[in-house]
Amino acid sequence: MNLGKNMPVSGGKIAIILGTRPEIIKMSPIIRACEKKGLSYFILHTGQHYNYEMDKKIFEDLEIKEPRYNLNVGGHEYRKQVGLMIREIMKVLAEEKPVAVLVQGDTNSVLAGALAANKLGIKVGHHEAGLRSHDLTMLEETNRIITDHISDFLFAPTEDGLQNLKDEGLADGKVVLTGNTVVDAVFQNLELAGKKSDVLKKLNLEGKDYILATAHRAENVDIGERLKGILGGLALVACDFNLPIIYPIHPRTLNNIKKFGLEIPPEVRAISPLGYLDFLQLESGANLIITDSGGLQEEACILKIPCVTIRDNTERPETLRSGANILAGTDSKKILFCSKKMAEIKKEWDNPFGDGMAGKRIVDFLVNKTAK
Repeated sequence: MNLGKNMPVSGGKIAIILGTRPEIIKMSPIIRACEKKGLSYFILHTGQHYNYEMDKKIFEDLEIKEPRYNLNVGGHEYRKQVGLMIREIMKVLAEEKPVAVLVQGDTNSVLAGALAANKLGIKVGHHEAGLRSHDLTMLEETNRIITDHISDFLFAPTEDGLQNLKDEGLADGKVVLTGNTVVDAVFQNLELAGKKSDVLKKLNLEGKDYILATAHRAENVDIGERLKGILGGLALVACDFNLPIIYPIHPRTLNNIKKFGLEIPPEVRAISPLGYLDFLQLESGANLIITDSGGLQEEACILKIPCVTIRDNTERPETLRSGANILAGTDSKKILFCSKKMAEIKKEWDNPFGDGMAGKRIVDFLVNKTAK
């Protein structure tokens, strides 16, 4: 990366810290906004996601610069992973001395990045601030709350997120409603996916003749009964709809299926994880999406694809109110019931996540706030 040509932010530079596939995707509009303004920045990748398809290929697909640093600390248990990340991130930040650090979302990488920067007295900006599932049994909820309360700039993606921050006493001059960069990313990359991806042809699929499913969250795939319920629900839906279920499966989920003595139903087509553009193409052509992913709930809403969320709660209540999404939990029969209900709705909901300009707003706010 040549930083010499780029303009520093008030004499410094921005550190963009990420570690998972969704973070790369949602940070990509911010990276492009930095490039467009000619700002100095560098990317630090923790390596939390370390599969080629879920990591390096996304940088290639989106045509954004690769990280200057990759810590390669994925694959460890929670406490060890967070501890290693904090230690290694602090080394980089102490050397680079950025004027601000940007993190996005609710992962271990987000928590570690925010804690490391806070410890060194570096300003922290958090995109997707204020999201709450109100379920403290989820690690992601703890990560979100801690990150919000130690951050200096809070970028709320929705009115709900903004209200949650106000409820927690955080609504002062450091909070701004920006919209969510997931909208920017979908708008910017959908056309690119249409040109570059041939995934539908490879999978022998035609428009709307399949259902897309994902499940990767610890509260689902680390508990045998819940994972069994999900797999059973997918089988019921496939039979009732007479459509194939396409399931790009996370390696951890596959390992747990084996560990619990379960089997992938024959009606479900389990495939390897896909690159972002292939996955976006698959999403945009689906009849229905069944998922436990927060980001996928948002993307389905933006793409006007009905969504069934296999969780007991969501930190994206806007998707429920809009009518684009429904909570099914992990009971097999309820997954089928909710899928049939969503298949009958009209796709006339409004997108609550913004106008596709969130990345620019975040960078403009950060530049303004760090100006001396």
